[in-house]
Amino acid sequence: MESSCAKKSLRSRLLARRRSMSPDEVRRQSLAIQDRVRNVPGWEAMRTVLVYLPFQNEADTWGLIHELWARGARVLAPRGRPARPGEMDLYAFRSVQDLRPGAHAIPEPDPRSCPLVDPRGCDCVLVPGAGFDRLGFRLGFGGGYYDRLLPRLKPNTLIIGLAYDFQIVEHLPRELHDQPVRLVCTDTETIQA
Repeated sequence: MESSCAKKSLRSRLLARRRSMSPDEVRRQSLAIQDRVRNVPGWEAMRTVLVYLPFQNEADTWGLIHELWARGARVLAPRGRPARPGEMDLYAFRSVQDLRPGAHAIPEPDPRSCPLVDPRGCDCVLVPGAGFDRLGFRLGFGGGYYDRLLPRLKPNTLIIGLAYDFQIVEHLPRELHDQPVRLVCTDTETIQA
């Protein structure tokens, strides 16, 4: 219970700071984060990449999405399961026109036009978070979506957290189900978890 309260308080503080960012800060720092992702060894060889679609000042992924499309990679995005809160499926999408507003107005692939993809087909996953620590543990948004998804990936999938520098904390309260990422790319550093 104490861990849950500590997470909730920290999540509120970090999300308030993120919401306070100006559009220029988001753009500038997102470009720096994208450059760090591009410098991750093996990034250019990734053929199937799960991205998140940025929402409420999250680090922008659109530059990476367009780059992946340009090189012929398959780009996936999550879609929540309406009847099963906390669970999501992955769909390949090829354009902005393939997206529709989902839960909380977060863009999601339209299952009528986008193929469903097995999570084990991912080479790389870009993961959002309210915060991360230096061991790669993530403070999510409280729904457990990524904690349920990450164990479904093949063991060698490259999992990269994307965050602004202020979202990095020394230590996060952890629970047994929490799943770490392998790397965290911020606007100022790449953390090997």
